[in-house]
Amino acid sequence: MVKHDVKDIKSSEKGRLRIEWAAKEMPVLQSITERFRREKPLKGVKIAACLHVTTETANLAETLKTGGAQVHLCASNPLSTQDDVAASLVKNSNIPVFAIKGENHKTYYQHIMDALSLRPNITMDDGADLVSTLHTKRKELLKNLIGGTEETTTGVIRLRAMAEKGVIQYPIIAVNDAYTKYLFDNRYGTGQSTMDGILRATNRLIAGSVFVVAGYGWCSKGISMRAKGMGARVIVTEINPVRALEATMDGFEVLPMRAAAKIGDIFVTATGDIDVIHKDCFMLMKDGAIFCNSGHFNVEISIDELKKIAKSRRIIRDFVEEYTLHSGKKLYLLGDGRLINLAAAEGHPSSVMDMSFANQALCAEYIVKNHKKLGKKVYSVPEKIDNEIARLKLKSMGIRIDVLTPAQKKYLQSWELGT
Repeated sequence: MVKHDVKDIKSSEKGRLRIEWAAKEMPVLQSITERFRREKPLKGVKIAACLHVTTETANLAETLKTGGAQVHLCASNPLSTQDDVAASLVKNSNIPVFAIKGENHKTYYQHIMDALSLRPNITMDDGADLVSTLHTKRKELLKNLIGGTEETTTGVIRLRAMAEKGVIQYPIIAVNDAYTKYLFDNRYGTGQSTMDGILRATNRLIAGSVFVVAGYGWCSKGISMRAKGMGARVIVTEINPVRALEATMDGFEVLPMRAAAKIGDIFVTATGDIDVIHKDCFMLMKDGAIFCNSGHFNVEISIDELKKIAKSRRIIRDFVEEYTLHSGKKLYLLGDGRLINLAAAEGHPSSVMDMSFANQALCAEYIVKNHKKLGKKVYSVPEKIDNEIARLKLKSMGIRIDVLTPAQKKYLQSWELGT
């Protein structure tokens, strides 16, 4: 058996069935897999992937292997691993996996080191921890790298900061910025899966509640939309005036967080920044307020400050921690402040991850073919790849669209013709 560190290898059969179930809703990735099987575009390429270890990720890993790649996989979040899936990838697909749900900080970074033991040519990241580790603790491996991909908003922010400072040492494609990723994965995937995580953790009624969403990027738009659809009074907090205006035009109430803290029943952060909900907010909240995070890292809620002002805390339900303040007020943190949709639920539906992971697979192929022409910076997904994925998705759904006539193409390319 390949090298691995998973919770229970005996759970592999359950994981295999769940991977198969997810595959049924991933027709774009399956079509890419079939082509990869014939063409082997990744033959001999070593890929280290730091991703959420879910059923959908398993299908991506198998696609990459089918294309000829060697793949090592580790978790991109300590609470997002589906242990039976990790076991199945090891036992049934012979893919080395280093991921255990609930792993501590030390184990998390050891698993990243285990993934890097492959001495990869390509990295795949969810949050840029793999890239960060390469650039700080495993610099000797950088010479092997021809490119990488990044799937999250948080990760892309980190990578662009690295690029601006001139420290990034190989080209990385921002998969997160593809239209076929953020318009669907971020909005519809995060919207539905975040509500799923909250409901599984709390079993609270959303209708009639005051639901506060921090931020109004694409993930937050999806969360706000779903909360509104379930009957909540949705309040959005923002620091960007354009997004605040957009939230207002979309029919949501916009308030500063301190004002929202006084009236909110449920709070969700999805900003990618630190201390969005902090001590002052905790002190203003109502007894029984619930808060969670849907951003990539567990830094958006100031958990250390919450611990300092609490006189006691206890786990009252799975993924629900009750903090009792000295005043007697009780506040509830979900999923240890980590991604609630993966900590308490199963993450995004397979049908949206189909497009996200199709981007991953095709960008890996693109890197292999074009890395000699790429510089040490962050790149957008090529428009050709984005459009091809959308075309394949529409085809799988049985949807047809119009095609421009030669006259229409000529008109769009000209400047002489007017009214």
